Amino acid sequence: MDTLVYDIGNSRYINLSDRCSLRCQFCPKTHHELQLHEYDLTLEKRPTAQAIINALGDPTQFEEVVFCGFGESTLRLKELIGIATFVKNNGGSVRLNTDGLGNLVNKRNILPELSTCVDALCVSMNAQDEATYNRHCLPTLKGSYTAMLDFLTDAPGYIQQVTATAVDGLEGVNIKACETLAAERGVDFRHRELDIVG
Repeated sequence: MDTLVYDIGNSRYINLSDRCSLRCQFCPKTHHELQLHEYDLTLEKRPTAQAIINALGDPTQFEEVVFCGFGESTLRLKELIGIATFVKNNGGSVRLNTDGLGNLVNKRNILPELSTCVDALCVSMNAQDEATYNRHCLPTLKGSYTAMLDFLTDAPGYIQQVTATAVDGLEGVNIKACETLAAERGVDFRHRELDIVG
């Protein structure tokens, strides 16, 4: 059976999507590795919102419920909103880990919708400039880097806790410059270590 939810520490993670608008060279999925700790995150079929809700359990038993698998959850926005709303209505806290391309993909500002049911956003900035971003992330959509920065700029107006991340150890990625970009947008910054997932 597909792993729809999985636990790391005191957080419950949701494996909603197997699709992504990036093809990051540092992502295990790019190398056909879908194992995370003891969990196989391969999805034979995309789960319904109700299937995820049925698997979740009591959201209050966890520090937070996190949308984060080897796919981009905003590509399944309707299901994301439905599940996150369930979590919030049942006393839980919601974090969305995202590539920040939700507005570009959905062709509208999705932040007002997210603001009703998401407590924290973690946005993968990944690089300090477009050339470096394109080199490592291989986006499928034109203008992805600018769209991600715009999303990151607008997000604090809707979501209370916003964090940008970048992977330390990628050639050409300037972590300090990424941190500066985050500070200019009024969001927190966290650097991640290369090859350390979850």
